[in-house]
Amino acid sequence: MQFSPRPSLISLALALAVSAASIPSQAAITRLAAPVPAPSKHADFGATRASRDVVMVANGIVASGDNEGAPFIILDKVQARVFVFEPGGRLRASAPALLGLARGDDTVPGIGDKKIADVKPEERTTPAGRFVAEFGQSSSRGEDVVWVDYDAAVSMHRVVTSNPKERRLQRLATPTPKDNRISYGCINLPKAFYETWVGPLVAQTRTIIYVLPETRPARQVFGFLESRRLEARAHGARPAAYTKAMRAGPPEGAMPLIDQ
Repeated sequence: MQFSPRPSLISLALALAVSAASIPSQAAITRLAAPVPAPSKHADFGATRASRDVVMVANGIVASGDNEGAPFIILDKVQARVFVFEPGGRLRASAPALLGLARGDDTVPGIGDKKIADVKPEERTTPAGRFVAEFGQSSSRGEDVVWVDYDAAVSMHRVVTSNPKERRLQRLATPTPKDNRISYGCINLPKAFYETWVGPLVAQTRTIIYVLPETRPARQVFGFLESRRLEARAHGARPAAYTKAMRAGPPEGAMPLIDQ
């Protein structure tokens, strides 16, 4: 009877080494099993500075999904600045803006049907609220605009320079927002900024515009900032008071008389 020779100690050691190498280490197992971080529920401003209200509203939009998957724009009236965001809350661009001459968050009934000469200084406000932007055209200048509140003839557009005495370009260029109140309620933007970030965006996709208030807390205007309403939204409900803040696109018919 013949017996197979027993493996040498060296061969046995090599076999054990190969076997051990094929087993992942505890550290490797831990890394593989690490949970994937949850997506951020905050807006990403990068290195851009913004007011506390802008940050609060942007974070609330992202956390609540109030923008419904659409890109969104925030106007800070106090600081006279516009912020354009991707649907997920990443800031794309920001620029100064010119606003309504008068301080206030509401519009005078019928203001959109008045001639410019008939509008009183105290009526030249930029309304606050949540608006569904609509790409359209100005009846007075024959160029494209982004309607914010069609009935009130409030839009975002290239800065209007037809009246040199108003010095609108110079007002946009100053570092302070104190001289940015000059329009009849519309939001005047630098030409390059409007043509790069605002006009094409609204022309191509549904966009939501949030105009921050200046005479009342933001929580009174945007229902998604209140925890109880945020909870209701999470369950598919939308409070009646919040629904009224939403604006549809412009109706068919004549263009408003005022859009400056």
